[in-house]
Amino acid sequence: MPRTKRRTGGGRGAGASGGSTGGGQHRNVQPYSDEDVSIETMSHCSSSFSDAASFADEGPEVDEEATQEDLEFKLKELIDLTVDKSAKIRQAALEGLRSSLASKILNEFLLERRITLTDSIERCLKKGKREEQCAAAALACLLCAQIGPGIESEDVFRTLGPILKNIVCDGAANIQARQACADTFGLCCFIATDDIIDLYTTMECLENIFSKCYQKDNWANGCSSTSLHIHALLTWALLLTICPIAEVKKKLEMHLHKLPSLLSCEDVNMRIAAGETMALLFELARESDTDFFYEDMEPLTQKLKDLATDGNKHRAKVDKRKQRSVFRDVLRGVEERDFPTETVKFGPERMYIDCWVKKRTYDTFKELLGSGMQYHLQTNEFLRNVFELGPPVMVDAATLKNMKIPRFERHLYNSAAFKARTKARSKLRDKRADVGEFF
Repeated sequence: MPRTKRRTGGGRGAGASGGSTGGGQHRNVQPYSDEDVSIETMSHCSSSFSDAASFADEGPEVDEEATQEDLEFKLKELIDLTVDKSAKIRQAALEGLRSSLASKILNEFLLERRITLTDSIERCLKKGKREEQCAAAALACLLCAQIGPGIESEDVFRTLGPILKNIVCDGAANIQARQACADTFGLCCFIATDDIIDLYTTMECLENIFSKCYQKDNWANGCSSTSLHIHALLTWALLLTICPIAEVKKKLEMHLHKLPSLLSCEDVNMRIAAGETMALLFELARESDTDFFYEDMEPLTQKLKDLATDGNKHRAKVDKRKQRSVFRDVLRGVEERDFPTETVKFGPERMYIDCWVKKRTYDTFKELLGSGMQYHLQTNEFLRNVFELGPPVMVDAATLKNMKIPRFERHLYNSAAFKARTKARSKLRDKRADVGEFF
């Protein structure tokens, strides 16, 4: 991976305006106030954000070199705005950078500005409020995912890790900020560090968060910070997938008998997170020991069956459908050692998710990258190494253009399909059609 020396630079300008009345009569004009400057800068930031996002979505027919230069120019402006005095402008700049990094590969650009961007994220995490901290945490994740493992990303983790940990462990901090920082703390550790001590320290921090759920005797009373516990549990499970076998066995002894208590939580998302984590633990346990035996298998499978067929009327229908779907798969994984294979298509390639470890990893990066996941699977070397996809497949612009169906053709096809479907359904619904067929 190419490494570059630290580079800093960039600046901003300010302007003023004046005016006069007609008839040669002049009036005093007030200079820009702080609010006026903030509004003008906010408008400039929003423009940079939208322009950067639009450049990231350009088609293959556009001049790639010119588009890349324009995109980098806009991103430089956004990086400058991350140190603005206005919190709203800083947050908008962070969101603009996050959107661009999620939809475009910019590792060379980021390597040159890694230290500057890391300093900006550090400042926003320390001084910002909830929204700004969440945006800064997400940007830190994307920065590490873009530059991949190595000295550069390790420096980012060593700088931001202690700050993220302090926010996660701060009981007085905002819950959403703690949740975002827990995700970032774990994922940056997953990407950046090869130090086993850093890995264990990060997992211990996350354990201290979600293990508090074990102490609750009655989940029916609910919990105001359940979302934080869920994210800490799922991020901890991700880190467990890269632990040595000896450490995996220790964690199994600590948590495998306690996790079933979370299956009775009132929050459907906590029940699902606990179920998927248990399926992952069983998969890891059987990989490390083919003769693995769980003493309480019968009551556990019964509990999983109840959740897979849950029909409680006091629960929302959407939650019940989601829960039943997940726990059918969890039950198969725990009881039958089976996993329903999923296929993910991206460009001319496809990837098969055939185990709980790969599912946990894919879900984590999908939540981070959103709609940019397919693009990163095609072009991000780090992500392709994680999923063992090999080097990026080179596809020229002409091939991509031929693969893409024009919008007008898609519209015609959808319209024809809609008309045919409507006609068929109308015929089945019309009782007179049944009568007509007998005469």
